[in-house]
Amino acid sequence: MSTISYTAVGRRKEATAKVKLQPGTGIITVNKKPGETYFNYNSEYLSTLRGPLLALGLENDYDLHITAKGGGIKGQTDAVKLGLARAICTMSSEKRENLKPHGYLTRDYRAKERKKYGLRKARKAPQFSKR
Repeated sequence: MSTISYTAVGRRKEATAKVKLQPGTGIITVNKKPGETYFNYNSEYLSTLRGPLLALGLENDYDLHITAKGGGIKGQTDAVKLGLARAICTMSSEKRENLKPHGYLTRDYRAKERKKYGLRKARKAPQFSKR
């Protein structure tokens, strides 16, 4: 007898998060560690990634099993938030109408721009010398 689970992928900068949503008691597991430990007990990160569940009032109804890699903790948090919102949408399309106005389904596409030849960074040029 297997329980129903919903999966989705979220991305932000270089971070990728696979989110598995299962009926449960609100436990968050990231890379086989408790969510509080993985995100350094930072309440801002934890409330950000729980945002889609809080918007629907489901924070204690589902367990999250997350595999996160790449980027930093902030990027991974935003990737988890997007993946969670997408997983909720696969569960029920009516919930999409509640998540969309809050911006939980919007992919933040901003990433680091590549370095160009002849420049010091992506856009920083060497100082001009007349002589």
